Amino acid sequence: MEIDMEEDKEVEFSGLMPLMNTAFVPGRCKEAVLAMPEGPEKEIAAAEYEYFRGNPREAAKKAQMYLDCQDRAVRLSACLIYGYANLSIGQIRQSGYALRELKKTLKSGSKEPPESRAMESFLSFTAAVLLHLPLPEELPEPGEYLRMLPPGIRIFAMYVRAHYYYLQEDYSKSLGIVEGTVSVQDAIYPIPMIYIHLVAVMDYISLKQPGPAKEHLLAAWELAKPDDLVEAFGEHHGLLGGMLEAVIKKNWPEDFKRIIAITYQFSAGWRKIHNPATGHEVAENLTTTEFATAMLAARGWTNKEIAEHMNVSANTVKSCIASVLQKLHIRNRKELKRYMLP
Repeated sequence: MEIDMEEDKEVEFSGLMPLMNTAFVPGRCKEAVLAMPEGPEKEIAAAEYEYFRGNPREAAKKAQMYLDCQDRAVRLSACLIYGYANLSIGQIRQSGYALRELKKTLKSGSKEPPESRAMESFLSFTAAVLLHLPLPEELPEPGEYLRMLPPGIRIFAMYVRAHYYYLQEDYSKSLGIVEGTVSVQDAIYPIPMIYIHLVAVMDYISLKQPGPAKEHLLAAWELAKPDDLVEAFGEHHGLLGGMLEAVIKKNWPEDFKRIIAITYQFSAGWRKIHNPATGHEVAENLTTTEFATAMLAARGWTNKEIAEHMNVSANTVKSCIASVLQKLHIRNRKELKRYMLP
């Protein structure tokens, strides 16, 4: 399916997530924020900056000030940041409040459908996909909302679609969206492109192709590292199939420690929403290394393949799997899948 990525003359939500929607050279993220005109959008961009650098408490504090802003795009942005930042620090009540306010803001729009209805569909779908909650059987048609989105947000929308197909185990279609999105970019939007590359890592690992997975991980890292935009790596750790251990831990050990700290705090909040809503008891008592190893084992990787991929010995993998089975009170690798991510 071809998707027209050209912009319409009028964009309904041009102020949504202003930093995500800003093109800048990697290493100049803070400069991009400081260069914005004074006002609410700049303050929201500052909240985004803190969030994507793995500082959810500061992000929530900044976003909270704009939860009742008169500007709909600013208010929607504040709700998104406040919701996900509070998810990262385990404040589930505040996170739920933000998501309810987001829906209320969308429904209070002055425009008649399809504009408000399409945006509500897109943002609700985004929340469901990223939290791995029950998904609709059909995607909203891209033509319904893509033309309303500014370029950077449009890239993120394509990431959400690719992530959806990943969850459906349609890795070829997911990769098609990734490659199509990468090929048409004529400006650098680092934040959404980090997410695009990470979903490609997820796809290639699921296809047992660590070579291309590594290429996309490094592409994401080249965009993220200069500005310390490490949040996305922490959010996706469990889905990346040991790639962080195989690549980032070895070459950037201090950054790896920060990413793992983000993983622990984000996944704890994520499970509080995901597990009750889905009845899927994703394991919460494993170390990140144990979880990554178990994810690969659940997908049929042998101990030798896991060891080569993660740069450890086969005996280390064997011991790790044994620890996982003991913690989960299960007897064999076949039972791992019900405790792992999709």
